[in-house]
Amino acid sequence: MTSPSIRLVVFDMAGTVIDHGSVAPVAALVAAFRELGLELSAADARGPMGLHKRDHIAAVLRLPAVSSRFQAAFGHVPTPADVEAIYERFLPLQATEAQARIELIPGAASCLTALREKQIAVGTTTGYPRVIGQPIVEAVAAQRWVADHSIFPDDVRAGRPAPWMLFRLMELTGVYPPSAVLKIGDTVPDIEEGRNAGAWSIGITESGSEVGLTLNEWQALPDVERIRRAAAAGEKLRQAGAHAVIGSVGELPALLDEIEKRIAHGERP
Repeated sequence: MTSPSIRLVVFDMAGTVIDHGSVAPVAALVAAFRELGLELSAADARGPMGLHKRDHIAAVLRLPAVSSRFQAAFGHVPTPADVEAIYERFLPLQATEAQARIELIPGAASCLTALREKQIAVGTTTGYPRVIGQPIVEAVAAQRWVADHSIFPDDVRAGRPAPWMLFRLMELTGVYPPSAVLKIGDTVPDIEEGRNAGAWSIGITESGSEVGLTLNEWQALPDVERIRRAAAAGEKLRQAGAHAVIGSVGELPALLDEIEKRIAHGERP
């Protein structure tokens, strides 16, 4: 077997490997705001998905409608101290929601097997801090989905869209240059993380946050609606710089063959 040009694949977790629709962060954030007496729509909660959750909360609080409701309730615009207070309230809620949604997305197991057969290193990055993400990694490992290394935003100087988590994984696995790395995820910050690292960036549509549906909800949609929603998600991820988009992680092995051909013809990310 010839050595692949891609020697490290880095996966996002929620919406890519587990938690079809990336539901856990939305549910936890809506609950955290409700505990403060503030209503937060699922759409507003989902908007900055992919960022470190502290940054995610700060971005939600900057939304004009959310900031206005906060100011009406508390008499001042949200401050960094308010971000931190909501973040601390959010963490235990997130832990509970995340642990309830650790089932592998269909195709995740076969995708990992295909990468191992090619002797490609595997890493994960996430918007979850280590205190939330490490138990998830362990729960996923119990399902025999095991990465070589998992890096969390609080392990590095900054989370997505900064490239530091990818660079740390490159160091740990000994893989370089960045053109030998493929990042796959379901959010704009995922794509930006890969692009900022100089890696191949692949977007996920059907199982991801841009569609935002559980597996049962997705399967219940009429075919034409599934096509419409996946196309809209794919267009947003392409606009963010994705080199390609696929429906879900099980399609990655076939796409990897296409990427290898593009590399063989001289293309670089």
